[in-house]
Amino acid sequence: DLMPLAGEAAASDVAARMSKVPRALAQLRQTLDAAADAGHVSARHQIIEVAKQCTVWTHPAGDNFYPNLSARVQAAGELPGSLRADLEAGAQAAHEATADFGRYLRTELAPRGGAKEAVGREHYQRASRYFLGAAVDLDETYAWGFQELARLEAEMRVVSDKIVPDGTVDDAVAALDADPARTIAGKDAFRDWMQALADRAITDLAGTHFDIPEPARRIECCLAPTSDGGIYYTGPSEDFTRPGRMWWAVPQGIDQFSTWREVTTVYHEGVPGHHLQVAQTAYRRDLLNRWQRLLCWCSGHGEGWALYAENLMDELGYLQDPGDKLGMLDGQAFRAARVIVDIGMHLELPVPVDNPFGFHPGERWTPELGWEFLRAHCRVPDESLRFELNRYLGWPGQAPAYKVGERIWLQARADAMARKGADFDLRAFHRDALNLGSLGLDPLQSALARI
Repeated sequence: DLMPLAGEAAASDVAARMSKVPRALAQLRQTLDAAADAGHVSARHQIIEVAKQCTVWTHPAGDNFYPNLSARVQAAGELPGSLRADLEAGAQAAHEATADFGRYLRTELAPRGGAKEAVGREHYQRASRYFLGAAVDLDETYAWGFQELARLEAEMRVVSDKIVPDGTVDDAVAALDADPARTIAGKDAFRDWMQALADRAITDLAGTHFDIPEPARRIECCLAPTSDGGIYYTGPSEDFTRPGRMWWAVPQGIDQFSTWREVTTVYHEGVPGHHLQVAQTAYRRDLLNRWQRLLCWCSGHGEGWALYAENLMDELGYLQDPGDKLGMLDGQAFRAARVIVDIGMHLELPVPVDNPFGFHPGERWTPELGWEFLRAHCRVPDESLRFELNRYLGWPGQAPAYKVGERIWLQARADAMARKGADFDLRAFHRDALNLGSLGLDPLQSALARI
């Protein structure tokens, strides 16, 4: 995403990097084999899923990543014939090595993997603390997930009634998806829409609700070179010559876009979400060292802040439109469902007998129940939802970090308000909190208590 492509020096760098992919994958293969020999190997299903990703990256009808990268570099400007040959050779070598690595995963490593994907309480507790930078009560958090999802779905029903009176949430979603005023045709037009909204948020919030350093008032919205459907953020360079960027990996075949779900996404990835958080940290060389500014990342802190930022924009009046508000609530409900499913599946907990949804009371969580629950509560295409479920099973503790992180951010703000009373200044709270840089949520709460 971030490599310069134009010019002979950039092209030479890209060619050299691609030429080294075979060696890197060979070394990774040695590491995986050594780990498997020692009894440490991922679940079979997870290995097969990564092999499928290798197929997508290398298939001519898929991302065809390395040949396309070579073509993008060559299209960026005139290059000597020898350099073009180096690019094509590097792309072919990387392409073949990635395809071969996929075959290795499928035929050699996967048979050594186990059938069970649940990691158990001891492993999960460590993983949760790693992603949160805080030790939480997993059973209490699991129970809270049900309460939070029920609260959000009740609010969704209230908002939906403003869109389709006496209709269901699904009726409101269908009406929003069919609304031509909320539909954009073409990837470039959708990128331009995201850019305009991100720019407007910076203009509105700078100097009013947030102190935004001048270099951080620039963000670029870009289309990613892959097609897995993800939307993500990359931070600026240390000197801000490369700005922070919001990326969208548009799924193949998608050329119509509905905006009502994505207003809150722009706030999540841009300002006041990740861009404000990451760019402000990068800017504060007077307070933070280079590791803090450029390398440190705690999922609970970062993703928790971005969810907090979505909710904050509602508090500030930027989600007055019922469709945009429903989009925010729908995304929040998705993150709450993650808390339930991730903890439930990995700890193999029983579904509460008195759960508010009447969902399989008393049964123990399995991946099959996880799929059924997600489909019942998340308005996400099946292909994307299946990817999400596989991600939770293969990355224990990460998915709940969003909602649990937001919960801790909200508690930190409530504590500060109670402590300072009439002297509480929300703008100053945000400035002081973000100036701490990325850190675990337990240290964050301790630091904020001293401010």
